[in-house]
Amino acid sequence: MARKTKEDAELTRQRLIQAAREVFLARGVSRTTMEHIAVQAGVTRGAIYWHFNNKIALFQAMREQVFLPLIDRMDDTLLVERSEDPLACIEKFLCGTIQILTDSIETRQIYEIMMIKCEYVDEFATVLRQILSNCSGIEEKLKLVYERAKTREQLHISHDPSQLATDTHLFFIGLLHMWVKDTDGNHFRHQAIELVKSHMRLRRR
Repeated sequence: MARKTKEDAELTRQRLIQAAREVFLARGVSRTTMEHIAVQAGVTRGAIYWHFNNKIALFQAMREQVFLPLIDRMDDTLLVERSEDPLACIEKFLCGTIQILTDSIETRQIYEIMMIKCEYVDEFATVLRQILSNCSGIEEKLKLVYERAKTREQLHISHDPSQLATDTHLFFIGLLHMWVKDTDGNHFRHQAIELVKSHMRLRRR
């Protein structure tokens, strides 16, 4: 019975996250209340507060659904010490992220909410600081891969691994923003993979 109760609680939690995603997408984060989410999920407000202290906690749980797998993929793809082609590891990771956005409507929706539907002000300023901290971690991992590429003499002599990591990180964040905004697919989505490959080709000797 205890196991059943635990499973039911987790199902309710996931339903709340899904409902929050749907309402955030339709109304924007700032115009969404816990009452809106409760109605969408078909539960009472009390049920929400049993799982989440506030809207920020619910937003963070939704964000983790894409961020945690992203970090896992990054570790699996980028931090391959024995790879003979570190630059190919970066390209594979970036292209893989684009492919996941293409294949997963839930992932696309969460990225759209984070990039377009949320104002990172007031209480959400803390969320922005956390996002920036996470970005620093991603950039550091890219730097490690570029350092391996330099050791293998894959880079142009004038290229600095730290600057390349910053450049790639900013390039990809910008590409993701434009990919998400290009809802009709006529501007960036159809060429995103080729843009990534071109970006990486410019780094090779």
